[in-house]
Amino acid sequence: MHRLNELYRPSLSLLTDLYQLTMAYGYWKNGLAEREAVFHLFFRKNPFDGGYAIACGLQMAVEYLEQLRFDSQDLSYLATLTGADNQPLFEDAFLDYLGELHWTCDVDAIPEGTVVYPHEPLVRVQGPILQCQLVETPLLNLINFQTLVATKAARVCSAAGVFLPHAADRVIEFGLRRAQGIDGALSASRAAFIGGCAATSNVMAGRLYGIPVVGTHAHSWVMTFASEREAFELYADAMPNNCVFLVDTYDTLEGVRKAVEVGHRLRATGHEMLGIRLDSGDLAWLSIEARKILDEAGFPDASIVASNDLDERLITSLKRQGARIDTWGVGTKLATAFDQPALGGVYKLGAIRDENGTWQPRIKLSEQTIKVSNPGILQVRRFERESGPVSEHRGDMIFDEQTKWDQSHDVTMVDPADHHRQKTFAKDTPYTDLLQPVFRNGEIVGESPSLQAIRDRVRDQLSRTPMAVQRFENPHEYPVGLEQGLFHLKADMIHAARERT
Repeated sequence: MHRLNELYRPSLSLLTDLYQLTMAYGYWKNGLAEREAVFHLFFRKNPFDGGYAIACGLQMAVEYLEQLRFDSQDLSYLATLTGADNQPLFEDAFLDYLGELHWTCDVDAIPEGTVVYPHEPLVRVQGPILQCQLVETPLLNLINFQTLVATKAARVCSAAGVFLPHAADRVIEFGLRRAQGIDGALSASRAAFIGGCAATSNVMAGRLYGIPVVGTHAHSWVMTFASEREAFELYADAMPNNCVFLVDTYDTLEGVRKAVEVGHRLRATGHEMLGIRLDSGDLAWLSIEARKILDEAGFPDASIVASNDLDERLITSLKRQGARIDTWGVGTKLATAFDQPALGGVYKLGAIRDENGTWQPRIKLSEQTIKVSNPGILQVRRFERESGPVSEHRGDMIFDEQTKWDQSHDVTMVDPADHHRQKTFAKDTPYTDLLQPVFRNGEIVGESPSLQAIRDRVRDQLSRTPMAVQRFENPHEYPVGLEQGLFHLKADMIHAARERT
């Protein structure tokens, strides 16, 4: 099922920046279109000043790549583009080339739902450089935002205690009305569910992705009728199996009492009041008082839902205040990634084959150390041993698959920002190579996991991630470094490049 094509026209090939097409034309014009290259997609800094991110958006990227075609409408539009001399930007032969283009690249990626860290390639694309270049913008578009929202959702759910054993709390994503457009809302709902949210208010996301949907009524329902009691009664009559009453339209605790009265009326008809929702005021105090009213009235199982611009820090504060909330409706600050609007992911060339078929590593330099790229055909090896100190037996090593080292011996990785910081892993330390095959020669390999399986992966990954890395304030920096040979290759390339200039 191609969900992208349910929302948009079949061809999304023009979902790109113009400079991708001008570079593609340049490669074609100079006979380089089929030259093999490798690009990596990664981010440079953890979002939200946190200690980790959750990889997300891959399945939608796979759908995009699988359907990559330039149709007649695309080519007709491109033929209208002109340069500064008012002449066509692209010649007809190039447009004919695009019209016959089919995706033939290899793609390896870190599975969705994996905990990831800065500079680790989330996606590696290998194939004709023209094709690799064309997909830079759409890959970043599809993966950056969903990774951002999945990470935010995981933080919110962590604050609510969703990932604790036998947890009763749940988080609901309420962000559709505040999201950045239709696609932003749908992407956010998908990513939020992956990150740990139990359901969404977004009905379209429910249909497209199979996410549970929830919702009852708004203040306008209560305001429509002569009294709050009448509003609750009529809603209960209309929908007795979906009664969560919004109680803060006039006087919150009086609203809870009215909900209890209607709850008894519901019970007499064989139905049960599911709970009440608080959307304003002192949520900690109101939830405590509401819980007393509900329990004393014989509704100990009725949920207390809270909303009102919640995020992970406010939820943490409410928990510390003893709030009796068990369902958290998080909207604006989740669906918009309110406190960080972009992940800042990038897509950089790592290697290219020369005329003789030999791979040549490539590096991008910068005055800022964080912006210097890593050369080669990169893979991430996650070392993970449960026993012993975390600092000794965990870490992610980025290595070049072209670099050969004796894997029967211990291996050392180096922090690229400080070569004095090194970590050595014993040869018998268990590891997993994170980048997994997705496409080979343009064909999908393996089966895509279900959304629930991806969501379960987040929970498993976080259970194995040190709590010091997950904390919100001054998180511990998870060890990530370059394999020693790659570190030296990078240092040599930096030196050689600066010598040339």
